Amino acid sequence: MLRPESPQEDRISTLFWIMFGGCLVGLGVVAAFLLLGWLRRHRPGLPGGGGDNAGSGIVIVLGVAVPIVVLSALFWYSDLHALNATAAPAAGSGQLQVEVTGHQWFWEVRYPGTEAVTANEIHIPAGVGVELIAKTADVIHSFWVPRLARKIDMIPGHPNRIELYARDPGIYRGRCSEFCGLQHANMQLLVVAESQQQFQRWLADMGAPAAEPAGAHANRGRGLFLENACAGCHTIRGTAATGTLGPDLTHLGSRLTLGAGTLRNTTGDLAAWVLDPHQAKPGNRMPRLSLPKSDFNDLIAYLETLR
Repeated sequence: MLRPESPQEDRISTLFWIMFGGCLVGLGVVAAFLLLGWLRRHRPGLPGGGGDNAGSGIVIVLGVAVPIVVLSALFWYSDLHALNATAAPAAGSGQLQVEVTGHQWFWEVRYPGTEAVTANEIHIPAGVGVELIAKTADVIHSFWVPRLARKIDMIPGHPNRIELYARDPGIYRGRCSEFCGLQHANMQLLVVAESQQQFQRWLADMGAPAAEPAGAHANRGRGLFLENACAGCHTIRGTAATGTLGPDLTHLGSRLTLGAGTLRNTTGDLAAWVLDPHQAKPGNRMPRLSLPKSDFNDLIAYLETLR
């Protein structure tokens, strides 16, 4: 949050430093008077006595009047400088819409008007204001990408909106900031800001169905995926797998992480995740998979073709 990459976060970061400075001044004043009181108690001859009237005056001025003035000024500044600048955009005001739904414990990402669906990874064009529609499929979650935007709650039955904007291309980490269950801490996401051309190419790829697997092992792996419980929980567009309990896996191989940021998307980590997802993320909704080694290897070979 101290390295802002959007106009909204510039305002929030500036407000943070002003509030931090005000708090330091307040702390300094309190510490100074505590020190003065301690010194006067041990050295009665110190100047600054003056009896009860002087003490009452100090309390009234520094304990009542100054806090009222300072807090009122900070409230006015925060309302004018930060709250208005980060207010929710009007529906349909963004050049692009992204719909993000929080689940226990992953993020479902859709681009209205297209077939593109992904998970735990939001791609946006740099330099373009994106209207993000935040929803939840179960409990209250909270969407937060500290370098790009303020927090926004995902409340059942009540979609919220926020503008997501990145000045420059890059990868920005986000997370759920509302306790939502056992794996709340492992509910992360990435916002990938890229050029307009790269984004349009990515969006077209995400909207396409899964490619036909090449090779005997990958073909056999697709059959195993469809025959086992995998197809009951996950969707792979272009196949008979239409499950909705878990993330859409149509382009799983193109993602940077697994398990909502818990693991990197490498062959080894993918195999470890499918074999025993509770080792890396205890309590998640995905069951352990029991397959003969040859079948398991074929299944992993198929999943890696989903790009």
